Amino acid sequence: MDLIDLVQTLTTPHPLDRYLELVHPALTVRQLRAEVVGVDRSTPGSVTLTLRPTRRWRGHAAGQFVQIGVVIDGVRHTRCYSPIDPEGLGDKHIRLTVKSHPGGLVSHHLYRNAAPGMVVDLAPASGVFRLPEPRPGRVLLISGGSGITPVLSMLRTLAAEGYRGELTFLHYAKSPVHVPHRAELESIAKAHDNFRIELRYPRRHPEPQRADAPVGCTEISGGGHFDYDELTRVAPWFADAQTYLCGPPALMAAVRRVYEAEELADRLHTEEFTVALAPAHDAEATGTVRFSASGITAANSGASLLEQAESAGLTPEFGCRMGICFSCTAVRRSGCTRNLRTGETDSDPDQPVQLCINAPVGDVDIAI
Repeated sequence: MDLIDLVQTLTTPHPLDRYLELVHPALTVRQLRAEVVGVDRSTPGSVTLTLRPTRRWRGHAAGQFVQIGVVIDGVRHTRCYSPIDPEGLGDKHIRLTVKSHPGGLVSHHLYRNAAPGMVVDLAPASGVFRLPEPRPGRVLLISGGSGITPVLSMLRTLAAEGYRGELTFLHYAKSPVHVPHRAELESIAKAHDNFRIELRYPRRHPEPQRADAPVGCTEISGGGHFDYDELTRVAPWFADAQTYLCGPPALMAAVRRVYEAEELADRLHTEEFTVALAPAHDAEATGTVRFSASGITAANSGASLLEQAESAGLTPEFGCRMGICFSCTAVRRSGCTRNLRTGETDSDPDQPVQLCINAPVGDVDIAI
């Protein structure tokens, strides 16, 4: 037994970290946490947080995400965000750009209330959306809205490494002021003659096209929706490239259609922080949902198990609410559930299911 295990035993029934956090919330031995040391709200509707993690932080690969946890009205909530920093530079800080979404409990809370000194829970970086080793000879990065964050980390990583291959970064936003870190994008375009930065604003905006835009940085307003012609304009070599995509569902679908038509699906790598779920059919919902660990039973509404549990007054642990982080996994004791992403059903007893992306089909017993 090591010293920490011995101290943990002596402090039973509470873990050592519960006592240490009374001294300072970021002072922990086992748990990973981070302190907010910088807050930037210069982009409308978004906030960029600079976090200083505790010593257990081991860094991230460009494109990966982290889970952070905050307490709101006495309840701990977790969400997934992608660091925008380059990987592998030994930086002890993490920057997260969080867009405040309508109805987004955590994002809105951080946008309104984050301040230096706030301490958040932090999970190690994870996810398979990342640059390969060795780096490809050609890279195409495509993003829209808040989907910029993981691909910005990739762009900054390649810039920091002195990448000499061909690279195009294509980003869609409402207007220039809604592009996070726009000045840094322009700086990267100016410093790397092999990088091409393409910014698109499908709706016309009052800000005129800048005459002093850096070489390698192009902005187009009032057009520029993604299609095959747009792709061949910005990256005529796309068939030989590895493409990394993150953005809203419409953009994701448009890019996938082109790559599937060109039989290049294996060269397209995607990350989704919103997910299109099959709609709940209230008229078709039958049976009851039994939350057996709590002794609560409710009529099946057809919504996800997570939503139904919350409607029943329960507070199961959850993270991204999109099937990415697996925080809301619980055991289905009996009954059948339908995966809202794929439409597939499963009725094997005593199996773990993700509450946020599964809905009950008839009577279901969930161990929460």
